[in-house]
This record gives sequence, C-alpha cells and structure tokens, in this order.
Amino acid sequence: MGARVIVLNEKGQVLLVRHSYLKGWYLPGGGIDPGETAGDAAAREVLEEGGIRATKAPELLGLFLNRRGIGRDHVALYVLRDWEPTDVYLLPNREILEALFFDLGQLPEDVTDATRARLDDFSKGKLPTSSYW
Repeated sequence: MGARVIVLNEKGQVLLVRHSYLKGWYLPGGGIDPGETAGDAAAREVLEEGGIRATKAPELLGLFLNRRGIGRDHVALYVLRDWEPTDVYLLPNREILEALFFDLGQLPEDVTDATRARLDDFSKGKLPTSSYW
C-alpha cells in the first residue's frame, strides 16, 4: 500500500515532485512501511521528498485501487495544509530532482494522468469521485 499527499502552501498552490527514476511530476508519496500507519507514511514522505514537516496530521481524502498494477496496488490520498519548512526545504536529493509548488490551474504539461485527475477532483471539491487511482 502507498500514500500520496496534496501539500498546499499559503497561496493554495500544490507541491509536485520529479523523481530521478520516473518521468513526469507526481504528488509526493511512496510506500507504507511495515508497522507504519498510512498517515505517518504520508507525513514521512513529504519530509523526505520536500523537506516539509507536518505540524498537524494529514487529512485522509480517499483510498484508491491502482488498476495499472505498477508498484503499490492501493493508494491512500491525503491533504496537508499545516506544515513548516525544514533546512532541506525543496532541495534536490538522490531520489527527488525537483520539488516545486504549482497553481492548481497551471500544472506542468508532464504531470502524470493520475496526479492531474486527483488534483482536478480536489480543486472542484469532489473527492473521491472514483475508487480507482
């Protein structure tokens, strides 16, 4: 199982990351470790991928089946509004080439289809509209 997070800044922009091993822009997230809650994994992933420390627990938006069968078969989607930057805020690392905030209406062209769909639903206040990622 995996977790993805819609991290919003004070301007209402969303954090997206570009990995060193995948093409396109994604919501930050990754696998849930054994013994870890999905919410704890969500908070850990935004810390690792964006240098962002959650100051309140991320809010669960939905649970989705990843029909593509690549990686995690279920994805828990969270939103994080309350956070603070760390000393590695938005800095590249071995896994993340770029971490940037984007306006919801101006996402990069190569954002993944699933990321675009979740953000489109979120911006319209319609989550979850489907049980599929």
